[in-house]
Amino acid sequence: MPFIGKKYLLSSECAERIYGKIEGLPIVDPHNHAIVSEIASNGNYGNPWQFFIGTDHYIWSLLRKFSVEERYITGTASPEEKWNRLAGVFPHMAGNPVYEWMHLELRRFMGIEELLGPSTGRMIWEKTCRLLKEPGYRPQALLGRLGVEVMCSSDDPVDLLDDHDKVNSAMGRILVHPTWRADRIVSVSAPWWPGYVRQLSERFGADASSLQGLLDNLQKSHDYFALHGCLASDHSMRIPFHCVSERKQADRIFTRVYSGQTATEEEKGILADFIFSQLAEMDSSRNWVFQMHLGVVRDTRNSLFDSFGPDAGCDVSDHSADMLPPLKSFLNRFDGRLKVILYCLDFVYQATFATLSRAFGPNVRLGAAWWFCDTPFGMKRQLEYMSSVDLLHFYPGMVSDSRRILAYGSRFEMFRRVLSDVLGNMVEKGRVPEEIASEIAGRICYSGPREFFGL
Repeated sequence: MPFIGKKYLLSSECAERIYGKIEGLPIVDPHNHAIVSEIASNGNYGNPWQFFIGTDHYIWSLLRKFSVEERYITGTASPEEKWNRLAGVFPHMAGNPVYEWMHLELRRFMGIEELLGPSTGRMIWEKTCRLLKEPGYRPQALLGRLGVEVMCSSDDPVDLLDDHDKVNSAMGRILVHPTWRADRIVSVSAPWWPGYVRQLSERFGADASSLQGLLDNLQKSHDYFALHGCLASDHSMRIPFHCVSERKQADRIFTRVYSGQTATEEEKGILADFIFSQLAEMDSSRNWVFQMHLGVVRDTRNSLFDSFGPDAGCDVSDHSADMLPPLKSFLNRFDGRLKVILYCLDFVYQATFATLSRAFGPNVRLGAAWWFCDTPFGMKRQLEYMSSVDLLHFYPGMVSDSRRILAYGSRFEMFRRVLSDVLGNMVEKGRVPEEIASEIAGRICYSGPREFFGL
Protein backbone atom coordinates (compact mmCIF):
# COMPACT_ATOMS: atom_id res chain seq x y z
CA MET A 1 0.00 0.00 0.00
CA PRO A 2 1.41 3.48 -0.86
CA PHE A 3 2.68 5.51 2.07
CA ILE A 4 -0.13 7.81 3.35
CA GLY A 5 -1.98 7.22 0.12
CA LYS A 6 -5.72 7.18 -0.55
CA LYS A 7 -6.24 4.09 1.63
CA TYR A 8 -4.04 5.29 4.50
CA LEU A 9 -5.49 3.77 7.73
CA LEU A 10 -8.59 2.58 5.84
CA SER A 11 -8.95 -1.21 5.59
CA SER A 12 -12.20 -1.52 3.64
CA GLU A 13 -14.14 0.12 0.84
CA CYS A 14 -16.86 1.00 3.34
CA ALA A 15 -14.31 2.84 5.49
CA GLU A 16 -13.23 4.74 2.38
CA ARG A 17 -16.81 5.76 1.67
CA ILE A 18 -17.40 6.93 5.24
CA TYR A 19 -14.17 8.90 5.20
CA GLY A 20 -15.18 10.50 1.92
CA LYS A 21 -18.26 11.92 3.66
CA ILE A 22 -16.38 13.47 6.60
CA GLU A 23 -13.02 14.31 5.02
CA GLY A 24 -14.02 17.84 4.08
CA LEU A 25 -16.03 18.76 7.16
CA PRO A 26 -14.88 21.96 8.89
CA ILE A 27 -12.55 21.45 11.84
CA VAL A 28 -14.00 22.09 15.29
CA ASP A 29 -11.14 21.99 17.81
CA PRO A 30 -12.42 22.49 21.38
CA HIS A 31 -9.02 22.10 23.05
CA ASN A 32 -5.62 23.23 21.86
CA HIS A 33 -2.65 25.30 23.00
CA ALA A 34 -2.71 27.76 20.13
CA ILE A 35 -0.25 30.63 20.40
CA VAL A 36 -2.95 33.24 19.88
CA SER A 37 -0.44 36.11 19.78
CA GLU A 38 1.19 34.40 16.79
CA ILE A 39 -2.16 34.20 14.99
CA ALA A 40 -2.97 37.82 15.87
CA SER A 41 0.34 39.21 14.61
CA ASN A 42 -0.08 37.10 11.45
CA GLY A 43 3.53 37.37 10.40
CA ASN A 44 5.46 35.01 8.16
CA TYR A 45 7.16 32.11 9.88
CA GLY A 46 10.90 32.52 9.86
CA ASN A 47 12.02 28.99 9.03
CA PRO A 48 10.91 25.33 8.92
CA TRP A 49 12.18 24.58 12.43
CA GLN A 50 9.97 27.28 13.93
CA PHE A 51 7.08 26.19 11.73
CA PHE A 52 7.19 22.43 12.33
CA ILE A 53 9.24 21.69 15.44
CA GLY A 54 9.86 24.74 17.64
CA THR A 55 6.95 24.06 20.02
CA ASP A 56 6.52 20.30 19.50
CA HIS A 57 7.41 18.40 22.67
CA TYR A 58 6.62 15.07 21.00
CA ILE A 59 9.55 15.45 18.60
CA TRP A 60 11.82 16.93 21.28
CA SER A 61 11.46 13.73 23.30
CA LEU A 62 12.24 11.51 20.32
CA LEU A 63 15.32 13.52 19.41
CA ARG A 64 16.63 13.01 22.94
CA LYS A 65 16.09 9.27 22.44
CA PHE A 66 18.71 9.50 19.67
CA SER A 67 21.11 11.29 22.05
CA VAL A 68 20.83 14.53 20.09
CA GLU A 69 22.42 17.26 22.19
CA GLU A 70 20.00 19.68 23.81
CA ARG A 71 21.55 22.63 21.99
CA TYR A 72 20.07 21.14 18.80
CA ILE A 73 16.60 20.81 20.39
CA THR A 74 15.82 23.69 22.73
CA GLY A 75 19.27 25.27 22.84
CA THR A 76 21.39 27.81 21.01
CA ALA A 77 22.10 26.04 17.73
CA SER A 78 20.73 27.77 14.63
CA PRO A 79 17.33 26.64 13.31
CA GLU A 80 18.98 25.13 10.23
CA GLU A 81 21.46 23.17 12.36
CA LYS A 82 18.56 21.83 14.43
CA TRP A 83 16.65 20.88 11.29
CA ASN A 84 19.66 19.00 9.90
CA ARG A 85 19.95 16.96 13.09
CA LEU A 86 16.25 16.15 12.84
CA ALA A 87 16.55 15.11 9.19
CA GLY A 88 19.53 12.89 10.06
CA VAL A 89 17.48 10.67 12.36
CA PHE A 90 13.95 11.18 11.09
CA PRO A 91 13.67 7.94 9.05
CA HIS A 92 14.26 6.02 12.28
CA MET A 93 11.12 7.58 13.79
CA ALA A 94 8.89 5.53 11.44
CA GLY A 95 6.13 3.78 13.34
CA ASN A 96 5.69 6.67 15.73
CA PRO A 97 2.83 9.01 14.76
CA VAL A 98 5.17 12.01 14.47
CA TYR A 99 6.58 10.38 11.33
CA GLU A 100 3.12 10.30 9.78
CA TRP A 101 2.10 13.76 11.02
CA MET A 102 5.20 15.37 9.54
CA HIS A 103 4.73 13.76 6.14
CA LEU A 104 0.99 14.48 6.11
CA GLU A 105 1.82 18.13 6.68
CA LEU A 106 4.55 18.21 4.06
CA ARG A 107 2.34 16.56 1.45
CA ARG A 108 -1.09 18.02 2.20
CA PHE A 109 -0.11 21.62 2.89
CA MET A 110 3.39 22.17 1.46
CA GLY A 111 3.14 20.08 -1.71
CA ILE A 112 6.37 18.27 -0.81
CA GLU A 113 6.23 14.54 -1.63
CA GLU A 114 9.80 13.61 -0.67
CA LEU A 115 10.45 11.72 2.55
CA LEU A 116 12.35 13.70 5.16
CA GLY A 117 15.77 12.19 5.75
CA PRO A 118 19.53 12.90 5.61
CA SER A 119 19.63 13.21 1.81
CA THR A 120 16.48 15.36 1.52
CA GLY A 121 16.71 17.57 4.59
CA ARG A 122 18.39 20.51 2.86
CA MET A 123 16.09 20.40 -0.16
CA ILE A 124 12.96 20.31 2.03
CA TRP A 125 14.38 23.13 4.16
CA GLU A 126 14.92 25.31 1.09
CA LYS A 127 11.51 24.55 -0.45
CA THR A 128 9.76 25.25 2.83
CA CYS A 129 11.69 28.49 3.35
CA ARG A 130 10.46 29.74 -0.03
CA LEU A 131 6.87 28.78 0.72
CA LEU A 132 6.91 30.40 4.15
CA LYS A 133 7.58 33.79 2.54
CA GLU A 134 4.21 33.64 0.76
CA PRO A 135 1.05 35.24 2.24
CA GLY A 136 -0.79 31.91 2.08
CA TYR A 137 1.46 30.48 4.78
CA ARG A 138 0.76 33.12 7.38
CA PRO A 139 -1.25 31.87 10.39
CA GLN A 140 -4.65 33.31 9.50
CA ALA A 141 -4.48 32.13 5.90
CA LEU A 142 -3.36 28.67 7.01
CA LEU A 143 -6.29 28.33 9.40
CA GLY A 144 -8.61 29.14 6.52
CA ARG A 145 -6.91 26.61 4.22
CA LEU A 146 -7.09 23.95 6.93
CA GLY A 147 -10.82 24.52 7.28
CA VAL A 148 -10.67 25.43 10.96
CA GLU A 149 -14.12 26.79 11.72
CA VAL A 150 -13.76 27.29 15.45
CA MET A 151 -11.14 26.55 18.10
CA CYS A 152 -10.59 26.96 21.83
CA SER A 153 -7.20 28.02 23.15
CA SER A 154 -5.82 27.54 26.69
CA ASP A 155 -5.45 30.70 28.74
CA ASP A 156 -4.46 31.68 32.27
CA PRO A 157 -7.08 33.48 34.42
CA VAL A 158 -4.88 36.62 34.45
CA ASP A 159 -4.59 36.81 30.64
CA LEU A 160 -5.92 39.93 28.93
CA LEU A 161 -7.31 38.10 25.85
CA ASP A 162 -6.57 41.09 23.61
CA ASP A 163 -5.09 38.81 20.97
CA HIS A 164 -8.31 36.80 20.80
CA ASP A 165 -10.18 39.98 19.98
CA LYS A 166 -7.62 40.87 17.29
CA VAL A 167 -7.86 37.46 15.64
CA ASN A 168 -11.65 37.39 15.62
CA SER A 169 -11.80 40.93 14.28
CA ALA A 170 -9.32 40.11 11.51
CA MET A 171 -11.20 36.95 10.56
CA GLY A 172 -14.58 38.68 10.64
CA ARG A 173 -16.06 35.94 12.85
CA ILE A 174 -15.46 34.21 16.14
CA LEU A 175 -12.66 31.81 15.31
CA VAL A 176 -10.88 31.55 18.68
CA HIS A 177 -12.64 31.14 22.03
CA PRO A 178 -10.52 31.35 25.20
CA THR A 179 -10.49 28.52 27.72
CA TRP A 180 -10.10 29.18 31.44
CA ARG A 181 -6.98 27.20 32.46
CA ALA A 182 -6.82 27.61 36.24
CA ASP A 183 -4.14 25.03 37.10
CA ARG A 184 -1.89 27.53 38.86
CA ILE A 185 -4.47 28.52 41.44
CA VAL A 186 -4.82 24.96 42.75
CA SER A 187 -1.02 24.49 42.91
CA VAL A 188 -1.10 25.50 46.57
CA SER A 189 2.14 23.67 47.41
CA ALA A 190 4.19 25.59 44.86
CA PRO A 191 6.55 28.19 46.37
CA TRP A 192 5.31 30.81 43.89
CA TRP A 193 1.62 30.33 44.82
CA PRO A 194 1.25 33.37 47.15
CA GLY A 195 2.77 35.53 44.42
CA TYR A 196 0.25 34.24 41.91
CA VAL A 197 -2.58 35.05 44.32
CA ARG A 198 -1.25 38.61 44.47
CA GLN A 199 -1.02 38.70 40.68
CA LEU A 200 -4.71 37.84 40.46
CA SER A 201 -5.41 40.63 42.95
CA GLU A 202 -3.43 43.15 40.92
CA ARG A 203 -5.31 42.09 37.79
CA PHE A 204 -8.84 42.19 39.24
CA GLY A 205 -8.65 44.38 42.34
CA ALA A 206 -10.04 42.33 45.22
CA ASP A 207 -8.08 41.87 48.46
CA ALA A 208 -5.44 39.17 48.10
CA SER A 209 -4.98 38.39 51.78
CA SER A 210 -8.18 36.40 52.33
CA LEU A 211 -9.80 33.37 50.79
CA GLN A 212 -12.87 35.43 50.00
CA GLY A 213 -10.67 37.92 48.15
CA LEU A 214 -9.18 35.10 46.11
CA LEU A 215 -12.64 33.77 45.24
CA ASP A 216 -13.79 37.27 44.29
CA ASN A 217 -10.82 37.67 41.94
CA LEU A 218 -11.46 34.26 40.39
CA GLN A 219 -15.10 35.18 39.86
CA LYS A 220 -14.08 38.44 38.19
CA SER A 221 -11.72 36.49 35.94
CA HIS A 222 -14.49 34.02 35.15
CA ASP A 223 -16.83 36.91 34.29
CA TYR A 224 -14.16 38.52 32.09
CA PHE A 225 -13.56 35.27 30.18
CA ALA A 226 -17.33 34.85 29.71
CA LEU A 227 -17.53 38.30 28.14
CA HIS A 228 -14.79 37.23 25.71
CA GLY A 229 -16.64 34.11 24.58
CA CYS A 230 -15.23 31.45 26.91
CA LEU A 231 -17.28 28.26 27.00
CA ALA A 232 -15.00 25.85 28.87
CA SER A 233 -12.33 25.45 31.52
CA ASP A 234 -9.44 23.01 31.52
CA HIS A 235 -7.62 21.32 34.40
CA SER A 236 -4.56 19.10 34.19
CA MET A 237 -3.45 16.98 37.14
CA ARG A 238 -2.24 13.55 38.17
CA ILE A 239 -5.40 12.75 40.14
CA PRO A 240 -8.65 14.72 40.57
CA PHE A 241 -9.91 16.33 43.75
CA HIS A 242 -12.77 14.89 45.82
CA CYS A 243 -14.29 18.38 46.36
CA VAL A 244 -15.44 17.70 49.92
CA SER A 245 -13.44 20.31 51.91
CA GLU A 246 -15.31 22.78 54.15
CA ARG A 247 -15.07 26.56 53.84
CA LYS A 248 -14.08 27.23 57.48
CA GLN A 249 -11.15 24.85 57.29
CA ALA A 250 -10.05 26.26 53.93
CA ASP A 251 -10.20 29.83 55.34
CA ARG A 252 -7.79 28.99 58.16
CA ILE A 253 -5.35 27.17 55.89
CA PHE A 254 -5.38 29.97 53.30
CA THR A 255 -4.30 32.53 55.91
CA ARG A 256 -1.37 30.36 56.96
CA VAL A 257 -0.19 29.48 53.45
CA TYR A 258 -0.54 33.00 52.09
CA SER A 259 1.38 34.53 54.98
CA GLY A 260 4.20 31.99 54.70
CA GLN A 261 3.40 30.08 57.90
CA THR A 262 3.96 26.33 58.10
CA ALA A 263 1.21 24.13 56.67
CA THR A 264 1.32 20.40 56.01
CA GLU A 265 0.88 18.93 52.56
CA GLU A 266 -2.40 17.46 53.75
CA GLU A 267 -3.63 20.93 54.75
CA LYS A 268 -2.55 22.41 51.43
CA GLY A 269 -4.46 19.60 49.74
CA ILE A 270 -7.59 20.55 51.66
CA LEU A 271 -7.28 24.16 50.50
CA ALA A 272 -6.68 23.10 46.88
CA ASP A 273 -9.65 20.76 47.08
CA PHE A 274 -11.94 23.59 48.22
CA ILE A 275 -10.68 26.00 45.55
CA PHE A 276 -11.16 23.34 42.88
CA SER A 277 -14.75 22.84 43.98
CA GLN A 278 -15.37 26.57 43.59
CA LEU A 279 -13.95 26.55 40.08
CA ALA A 280 -16.43 23.84 39.18
CA GLU A 281 -19.28 25.77 40.81
CA MET A 282 -18.44 28.79 38.65
CA ASP A 283 -18.48 26.65 35.50
CA SER A 284 -21.76 25.04 36.55
CA SER A 285 -23.40 28.46 36.90
CA ARG A 286 -22.56 29.26 33.25
CA ASN A 287 -22.98 25.80 31.75
CA TRP A 288 -19.34 25.69 30.69
CA VAL A 289 -17.62 22.40 29.89
CA PHE A 290 -15.28 21.32 32.70
CA GLN A 291 -12.37 19.42 31.11
CA MET A 292 -10.06 17.27 33.23
CA HIS A 293 -6.79 15.91 31.82
CA LEU A 294 -5.81 13.19 34.28
CA GLY A 295 -2.88 10.90 34.97
CA VAL A 296 0.06 13.11 34.01
CA VAL A 297 3.23 13.40 36.10
CA ARG A 298 5.17 16.41 34.90
CA ASP A 299 8.88 17.24 34.79
CA THR A 300 10.14 13.78 35.76
CA ARG A 301 13.68 14.06 34.40
CA ASN A 302 15.63 16.14 36.88
CA SER A 303 18.47 17.09 34.55
CA LEU A 304 16.07 18.56 31.99
CA PHE A 305 13.96 20.33 34.58
CA ASP A 306 17.03 21.79 36.32
CA SER A 307 18.45 23.07 33.02
CA PHE A 308 15.34 24.18 31.14
CA GLY A 309 12.53 24.46 33.68
CA PRO A 310 8.97 23.17 33.31
CA ASP A 311 7.39 21.96 30.08
CA ALA A 312 10.61 20.83 28.47
CA GLY A 313 9.12 17.55 27.32
CA CYS A 314 9.80 15.13 30.17
CA ASP A 315 6.27 14.36 31.33
CA VAL A 316 5.06 10.77 31.76
CA SER A 317 1.86 8.85 32.38
CA ASP A 318 0.97 7.30 35.72
CA HIS A 319 -1.12 4.12 35.81
CA SER A 320 -0.96 3.67 39.59
CA ALA A 321 -3.39 6.33 40.87
CA ASP A 322 -6.84 5.24 42.02
CA MET A 323 -9.05 7.58 40.02
CA LEU A 324 -12.42 6.16 41.00
CA PRO A 325 -12.90 7.47 44.58
CA PRO A 326 -12.20 11.15 43.79
CA LEU A 327 -14.11 11.07 40.52
CA LYS A 328 -17.09 9.37 42.15
CA SER A 329 -17.12 12.08 44.82
CA PHE A 330 -16.68 14.92 42.33
CA LEU A 331 -19.25 13.67 39.83
CA ASN A 332 -21.86 13.03 42.52
CA ARG A 333 -21.45 16.55 43.87
CA PHE A 334 -22.05 18.05 40.43
CA ASP A 335 -24.41 15.39 39.09
CA GLY A 336 -26.76 16.85 36.50
CA ARG A 337 -25.43 20.40 36.77
CA LEU A 338 -21.93 20.34 35.25
CA LYS A 339 -20.75 19.20 31.82
CA VAL A 340 -17.56 17.17 32.29
CA ILE A 341 -15.03 15.65 29.89
CA LEU A 342 -12.50 13.14 31.21
CA TYR A 343 -9.27 12.74 29.24
CA CYS A 344 -6.93 9.91 30.23
CA LEU A 345 -3.23 9.66 29.53
CA ASP A 346 -3.00 5.90 30.07
CA PHE A 347 -5.10 3.04 28.70
CA VAL A 348 -5.59 1.65 32.19
CA TYR A 349 -8.05 4.42 33.00
CA GLN A 350 -10.23 4.11 29.90
CA ALA A 351 -12.52 1.49 31.41
CA THR A 352 -13.09 3.56 34.55
CA PHE A 353 -13.74 6.76 32.62
CA ALA A 354 -15.95 5.14 29.98
CA THR A 355 -18.09 3.35 32.55
CA LEU A 356 -18.36 6.52 34.65
CA SER A 357 -19.53 8.29 31.51
CA ARG A 358 -22.20 5.65 31.08
CA ALA A 359 -23.21 5.76 34.75
CA PHE A 360 -23.53 9.55 34.99
CA GLY A 361 -25.45 10.17 31.79
CA PRO A 362 -24.99 12.69 28.97
CA ASN A 363 -23.25 15.39 31.06
CA VAL A 364 -20.14 13.22 31.57
CA ARG A 365 -18.08 12.09 28.58
CA LEU A 366 -14.84 10.29 27.81
CA GLY A 367 -12.66 12.73 25.88
CA ALA A 368 -10.54 12.17 22.81
CA ALA A 369 -7.53 9.85 23.12
CA TRP A 370 -4.94 12.11 24.69
CA TRP A 371 -1.20 12.57 24.28
CA PHE A 372 0.43 9.11 24.48
CA CYS A 373 -2.89 7.57 23.39
CA ASP A 374 -3.22 10.04 20.47
CA THR A 375 -2.05 7.48 17.89
CA PRO A 376 -3.79 5.24 15.34
CA PHE A 377 -3.47 2.37 17.80
CA GLY A 378 -4.65 4.42 20.78
CA MET A 379 -7.57 6.08 19.01
CA LYS A 380 -8.80 2.80 17.51
CA ARG A 381 -8.59 1.04 20.86
CA GLN A 382 -10.46 3.82 22.66
CA LEU A 383 -13.23 4.14 20.06
CA GLU A 384 -13.81 0.40 19.98
CA TYR A 385 -13.85 0.05 23.74
CA MET A 386 -16.01 3.09 24.34
CA SER A 387 -18.58 2.01 21.76
CA SER A 388 -18.88 -1.34 23.54
CA VAL A 389 -19.70 0.10 26.98
CA ASP A 390 -21.02 3.60 26.24
CA LEU A 391 -22.34 5.38 23.13
CA LEU A 392 -20.41 6.82 20.21
CA HIS A 393 -23.32 9.23 19.75
CA PHE A 394 -22.06 11.14 22.78
CA TYR A 395 -18.35 11.15 21.91
CA PRO A 396 -17.27 14.81 22.23
CA GLY A 397 -15.01 14.79 19.19
CA MET A 398 -11.34 15.14 18.36
CA VAL A 399 -9.06 17.81 19.84
CA SER A 400 -5.62 18.71 18.50
CA ASP A 401 -4.09 19.52 21.93
CA SER A 402 -1.35 21.24 19.92
CA ARG A 403 0.45 24.56 19.61
CA ARG A 404 1.24 24.12 15.93
CA ILE A 405 -1.27 25.24 13.33
CA LEU A 406 -0.51 22.51 10.78
CA ALA A 407 -1.10 19.92 13.49
CA TYR A 408 -4.80 20.77 13.31
CA GLY A 409 -4.78 19.35 9.79
CA SER A 410 -2.63 16.26 10.29
CA ARG A 411 -4.10 15.16 13.61
CA PHE A 412 -7.71 15.63 12.53
CA GLU A 413 -7.07 13.73 9.32
CA MET A 414 -5.52 10.84 11.24
CA PHE A 415 -8.46 10.78 13.65
CA ARG A 416 -11.08 10.92 10.90
CA ARG A 417 -9.43 8.06 9.07
CA VAL A 418 -9.21 5.92 12.22
CA LEU A 419 -12.85 6.71 13.06
CA SER A 420 -13.94 5.80 9.52
CA ASP A 421 -12.04 2.52 9.73
CA VAL A 422 -13.58 1.60 13.09
CA LEU A 423 -17.08 2.35 11.83
CA GLY A 424 -16.37 0.70 8.47
CA ASN A 425 -15.35 -2.51 10.22
CA MET A 426 -18.63 -2.47 12.15
CA VAL A 427 -20.52 -2.17 8.87
CA GLU A 428 -18.46 -4.92 7.20
CA LYS A 429 -19.27 -7.28 10.06
CA GLY A 430 -22.99 -6.55 9.84
CA ARG A 431 -23.11 -4.72 13.15
CA VAL A 432 -24.22 -1.28 11.94
CA PRO A 433 -25.98 -0.07 8.76
CA GLU A 434 -23.67 2.06 6.64
CA GLU A 435 -25.98 5.06 6.62
CA ILE A 436 -26.08 5.06 10.43
CA ALA A 437 -22.29 4.70 10.63
CA SER A 438 -21.91 7.72 8.33
CA GLU A 439 -24.30 9.75 10.49
CA ILE A 440 -22.30 8.84 13.62
CA ALA A 441 -19.05 9.88 11.91
CA GLY A 442 -20.49 13.25 10.95
CA ARG A 443 -21.82 13.87 14.42
CA ILE A 444 -18.51 13.01 16.11
CA CYS A 445 -16.52 15.19 13.72
CA TYR A 446 -18.77 18.23 13.64
CA SER A 447 -22.25 18.61 15.13
CA GLY A 448 -21.55 16.75 18.38
CA PRO A 449 -18.70 18.92 19.71
CA ARG A 450 -20.43 22.10 18.53
CA GLU A 451 -23.53 21.10 20.44
CA PHE A 452 -21.81 19.99 23.66
CA PHE A 453 -19.49 23.01 23.91
CA GLY A 454 -22.09 25.47 22.64
CA LEU A 455 -19.81 26.61 19.82
